[in-house]
Amino acid sequence: MKILFDDRFYNSDYANDGASVPGRMESIMEVIGKERDFEIVCPRSADEMEVLLAHTPHYVDSVKPDRRLYDMALLAAGSAIMAADIAFYGEPAFACLRPPGHHASRNSSWDYCVFCNMGIALLTLKQQKKIQSAFVLDFDAHTGDGTKDVLADWEDCHILNPYSDNSGDYLKEIQNVVKKIPAVDIVGICAGFDSYEKDAGRKLSTADFYMIGDMMKRFSKRAANGRRFAILEGGYFLPDLGKNVLAFCHGFM
Repeated sequence: MKILFDDRFYNSDYANDGASVPGRMESIMEVIGKERDFEIVCPRSADEMEVLLAHTPHYVDSVKPDRRLYDMALLAAGSAIMAADIAFYGEPAFACLRPPGHHASRNSSWDYCVFCNMGIALLTLKQQKKIQSAFVLDFDAHTGDGTKDVLADWEDCHILNPYSDNSGDYLKEIQNVVKKIPAVDIVGICAGFDSYEKDAGRKLSTADFYMIGDMMKRFSKRAANGRRFAILEGGYFLPDLGKNVLAFCHGFM
């Protein structure tokens, strides 16, 4: 399994918010970077034309004046694109990136997000005529309103943001939805670890993250020829963030 990561993601001075706090990337990479089954791959930055697949020129231009934020957001989007492309050719991938993107709509964004990383990645594959359909699971504690907005016109892109109140029902909700989907070209995961029981979502355990990864692996093998990738969204309880990401990746690989 490939892990998309660039040392520039360690930089925390591109913004002043919960996603850019010092130590967040370290808490993940110190754990998953030691795994022999993971290959760390350095991503490229997205170019403006790729970002414009998901966002209006007006919105992109509004981000450009803050050069550090803009450059980091391009790197995050490029990481997502590369993860999706690796998945298309048959190997699972996880993009450990920031800033996150599931609250970035076509013409605006909020709550730490800048560009819609998942939307850009999928629309890039679609523009290249590699895929015609997709399934997106967003298990962040907050609804991925930006991803839904960016992909709203794509009839064959299915998006699930589970809303169940407890972990057992949450896992069943995911399972009940995916069993009704016969086939898609690729499976994308917006991996938000703030749904953790000690984080904002107060819901999922470390074992639950493993189960979600395993479910998505099995679903992708049944419905998408194994094509699957994930990108980091939320997750702010740093003492356990690394082990939660690792649990998901172990289930997903």
